[in-house]
Order: sequence, then C-alpha cells, then structure tokens
Amino acid sequence: MNVLVIGSGGREHALAWTLSSSPLLGTLYCAPGNGGMADIAACLDIDPLDFEGILAACRTYDIGFVVVGPEQPLAAGLVDRLSEAGVKSFGPTARAAQLEASKTFTHELCARHNIPAAAYEKFTDADRAKTYLAGLPAPYVIKADGLAAGTGEVIAQDVQTAQGAVDEMFAGAFGDAGREIVIEEFLTGEEASFFVLTDGKSFLPLATAQDHKRAGTRDTGPNTGGMGAYSPAPVLTHALCDTVLTRIIRPTIDAMAAEGRPYTGVLYAGLMITAEGPKLIEYNARFGDPECQVLMMRLKSDLLPALIATADGTLEDIALDWREESALTVVMASKGYPGTYEKGGRIGNLTEAAGATGARVFHAGTARKGDQITAIGGRVLNVTGLGQTVAQAARQAYGAVDLIDWPEGFCRRDIGWRAIEREKNL
Repeated sequence: MNVLVIGSGGREHALAWTLSSSPLLGTLYCAPGNGGMADIAACLDIDPLDFEGILAACRTYDIGFVVVGPEQPLAAGLVDRLSEAGVKSFGPTARAAQLEASKTFTHELCARHNIPAAAYEKFTDADRAKTYLAGLPAPYVIKADGLAAGTGEVIAQDVQTAQGAVDEMFAGAFGDAGREIVIEEFLTGEEASFFVLTDGKSFLPLATAQDHKRAGTRDTGPNTGGMGAYSPAPVLTHALCDTVLTRIIRPTIDAMAAEGRPYTGVLYAGLMITAEGPKLIEYNARFGDPECQVLMMRLKSDLLPALIATADGTLEDIALDWREESALTVVMASKGYPGTYEKGGRIGNLTEAAGATGARVFHAGTARKGDQITAIGGRVLNVTGLGQTVAQAARQAYGAVDLIDWPEGFCRRDIGWRAIEREKNL
C-alpha cells in the first residue's frame, strides 16, 4: 500500500519514520515534507490545504491511505474531501475536529456531558471580557477560541497584563482564531498529555507523555508550540489513567457519537492533574508535537495497521507494544522564537551528532538543497534520545544537541526536569 503523510513538522517526520518500517508499506510519500523527511519518503510540493492537489497526487501515485498530521487541514475538512473521493484516511472529520478548532465547543460539550474541565466564560467583546477579568483573582488564563498553532494562550499574573492580552487578541494577534476568546479557571497541578486512538466506538490508549510549552527554564517565559517532551509521564499512574479513561475519554467519545459527530483518529487530551483529580484543559485532534516524537521512539509495534483499523472501525482487534525505556526530545529553535526570528541559517554535523550518540534527529522547520540543511522555521529540530530513565534519555539527547553545528539555534537545557527530580527521590 502506498501511503501519504500530510505535513512538514517534527510530528510528521516521526510518523513517517515509524511508518517507513511497516511491512505493509509500498511507497511512502509526504506533502510537503521537510529536509529530513526526504531521506525516507518522496516529498511532494503540495500545501496541506490544497485539497485538490492532494487528491490529484493520490490518483497519480496510487495512494491507498492518507495520514493527516496537522490540525489546520483536519479542521478545514480534508478527511471529508478524501472520503468523498473514495480515499481512505486517518483523522477526524471537520465536525469532529471542532474539539480542537473551537475551545468554546469543547467547553460546552464537557458541560453538557459532565466531563471534568476548567470553568470558563466566552467573549466576543473586549470590554465585557476585561470587566469579567477585574472580578477574578490572579492568575488569569486567556485563550483564543480557534486554532493558533499552539500559541494562542496567555497566562497572566496581574489583571493589567490579562486585559492587555484581551486587547491584543481582539486586535488580531492570532488572526481569526481570536475573534472569540475564552477566559478559563486557572487550574493548579501538573500538566500531562494523554493519547488514544479511537474509531468512534472503541479506543486504544497509547503511551503517556509530558511536554514543555514555555520557552524558558523551569517552564517560564512565553508560550510556544512546545520546546520538548518525554514519555512516559510519571504523574499519570495506572490508577489515574483509568480515571482519565472512565471520566474523560470514554464520555467524550460517546458524547461526540450521540451528537452526530463521531470522532475517529487520535484524540489528545491535555490534562491538569489537580488535587481533585484529572481535569481536561483542552483537546487536540491530532498527535502532539513534540509528544509524537517520543511516542514513536517508544513504539515497538507496526503503527500502520493500527491507523488503518482506526479508519475502518476495527480498532478493537488491535494491540500495541511499547518499549519500557523512556524517551525524551529536545526542540532546537531559531533564536528569537516564539517572537521574530531569522531564516536561512545552515545546520551542520547532523549525521555525525546522531551517529555518535545514538539519538535520532527529527526535522521540523528545515529545507534541503543538495547536501545542505537550512533552518526555515521557528521550531527546527527535535533531538530525541532513549534511556532506561528520563535522565539517561536526556543525556543522550543533549549529547547530540551539543554536537550539532547551528549557531543561530537555541534550546532549553532542562527538558524533563520534573521527571528527573522524581527519579532522584526514588
């Protein structure tokens, strides 16, 4: 079977790398891919939102299965268009992808079906939102309702900053995503990421993970698309995983089916583990980035049959095996990210760095010209290690980071710090 992976980030590189070893695979294609994906797949210069171009490629290259990586084409209806044309694909329909595309939709769904989540209010008017903030205690959580590439959230420690964030969102800081905003209850606890595959009826839990959204050490500074991740997440014990499945995941899948929006694909729950138990922060309609990278490093089974079963409605027949080792990925980003950054810096010593340490380098914002790799995005590389502990995986990943020649890049030096501190106390 020929397979097409849609996307160009580190998540898609990790998925393509995993799929490339499947005995079921014929030829692997990526659209548009990146400088690293070109080593394992044929990259097609097609934008993920060019649905007709994607369909033409499916016909030209006899593609039997499409794996949609990013959220934008899912929310825009790529799975729907492929289905209309008779092309099998992995991912939710546009109506189901509203779980990510609209925070208001998800909050209202949770309220209707008693799914534990942060309290919230929605606003389309800046003055009303600022008046509401003035009556709340700090800190404040303000989110753009729509898709904002993982950066449409501000956590403010004082009301002036919070009200300024409201003005910026309504002024277009996140484009159309900020036409409506949500102000949420600030939840205290530890964040974790929980993933399941679901065919709309059955679900298959995947490994757990934790990511680091903030740009600065010890999870400080501005929000980003993600600066690193590790798996498994120690905070998610077996008992807590059972609670998440029973109180959050199962009710959500049932609710979406009951409301005529059956959800198929990967369902990614961003959780806060509070003193009262796990609560939903938000849903994503695709694999996390960079969480996908650490999940794929730990997966022992063939992924392709599981994705096909998810699309076919036969997921109950599938089981997946996972490595006992921990995986950790460090995001190398362009200096200035998540603000203004320059493109075009040359990246050297990638093969040597991975070869010397055993780490794997997944590409995100890169381009290839001949043998030269250049940086063309904010988040550029995901340097990923395996180890018996999170600390060992971190040493492997950072060992490779230190050998990569990219003066214009930077990374956080403390990815996995919570888990590493836990390990020291065992």
